[in-house]
Amino acid sequence: MSIKNIRIEVMQTLEKNIDSFVDKFLIPVEEIWQPTDFLPNSQKDTFIDEVKEIQEISKELDDDFWVVMVGDTITEEALPTYESWLLDLDGVNQDPDNGWAKWIRAWTSEENRHGDVLNKYLYLSGRVNMREVEMSTQHLIADGFDIGTATDPYKNFIYTSFQELATYISHNNVAKIARKKGHKALAKMSKIIAGDEMRHHIAYTDFVKQIFKIDPSEMMLAYYYMMKNQIIMPAMYLRESHAEKASLFNQFSVVAQRTGVYTGFDYVDIMRKLNVAWELDKITGLTAEAEKARDYLMRLPDRMYRLAERAVLPDTAYKFKWLNKI
Repeated sequence: MSIKNIRIEVMQTLEKNIDSFVDKFLIPVEEIWQPTDFLPNSQKDTFIDEVKEIQEISKELDDDFWVVMVGDTITEEALPTYESWLLDLDGVNQDPDNGWAKWIRAWTSEENRHGDVLNKYLYLSGRVNMREVEMSTQHLIADGFDIGTATDPYKNFIYTSFQELATYISHNNVAKIARKKGHKALAKMSKIIAGDEMRHHIAYTDFVKQIFKIDPSEMMLAYYYMMKNQIIMPAMYLRESHAEKASLFNQFSVVAQRTGVYTGFDYVDIMRKLNVAWELDKITGLTAEAEKARDYLMRLPDRMYRLAERAVLPDTAYKFKWLNKI
């Protein structure tokens, strides 16, 4: 049997428990928070005053902070790209009875709320040029992205395990900055979003753990492949209007690190957490090739940490169109 067919078989095995995964890791629509829970109510007489309050407080947060907020928002708004990519995995299809498609649609519906609430908050803040933000979002969705996983579910679940934790860190750090500046509503909103991301991270991490039990060597090799080639961020092709594809990510990344929202040390910390979560040191029954892959993965965090220590961030004040006055 080919490796691809084995992976499809493993996905079909896990699919038998998909309803329990949905019940365990996702929250019913009527019970979970919605964007309007954190926004001024446009049906109340206090709406205008509440918007003015948001705009006044937003003046206290610097440009770098708003650049990070915009980048996080655009990343969340590019959800159609992520859903279509996951629906193309081996073992997943659009059949109404396909359990994995059910999971992906339910996961997408939860993630969709993040972009909705962040977009509206940016609009109300008065700090950003929303038309430029909207064009960047449209470009990112239209450009698509290639994370080097093809249709391999093993590699893709490594990616989602990593990326969900990365977005948790980003939103959680935004919450800390906002709270220090007295922006309590934004802090609460970001903290709640971070909670969703952590829950989703735990789900995908669990999927990988289940695969390690069934097909340990191939799962180890998939993990090795993803970490050796490094995790590509969803916003890698970020750009502004009238700009080339992938022309803005490096500047955005510098600002995110400068503000402490997401740094090279966070990348290393995620690797360490995944190694612990999957109990890499305890996995048995590996092929010789997979054993070498495990050795590499166990040593990698320390190597990456030393690189992060040597990294020097420029203090350049980049001019983002997102902050232009209309």
